[in-house]
Amino acid sequence: MWWLICIKDYCLSYNHQISFFSQAGYFCSVCECVVKDSANYLDHINGKKHQRALGMSMRVERASLEQVQQRFEVLKKRKPPGSFTEQDLDERILRQQQEDEEQKRQRREKKKEKKKEKAAVEEETELDPEVAAMMGFGGFGSSKK
Repeated sequence: MWWLICIKDYCLSYNHQISFFSQAGYFCSVCECVVKDSANYLDHINGKKHQRALGMSMRVERASLEQVQQRFEVLKKRKPPGSFTEQDLDERILRQQQEDEEQKRQRREKKKEKKKEKAAVEEETELDPEVAAMMGFGGFGSSKK
């Protein structure tokens, strides 16, 4: 299989070869080495030996104070005009708290309604004490209501 890896402006193609007669794994044609698995192959591709074989330098250009300040200015200008402020954040927090309180209130009301329905069902199914005694249920019920 042939794969193509593009890193920034530099593209690299590599060949994944499996040979039953020799070694199996990922073969780097630049360094002419075989790596056992894909994780090690990626480590190799990003490593010093491979990068030097390609002629790439691993050194990073040092930025001056002026360059950093200019970059910050560019990023500040890129900021959208309708971005959030502290006041917007406070309003959003307050609105969220109000919504949470409303949801809690609705849950409490639903719970109360369920209790009322349950109590109504229990009252409907309650037997006359004389009939219950006659049927032998007098001693099984609890005295609590």
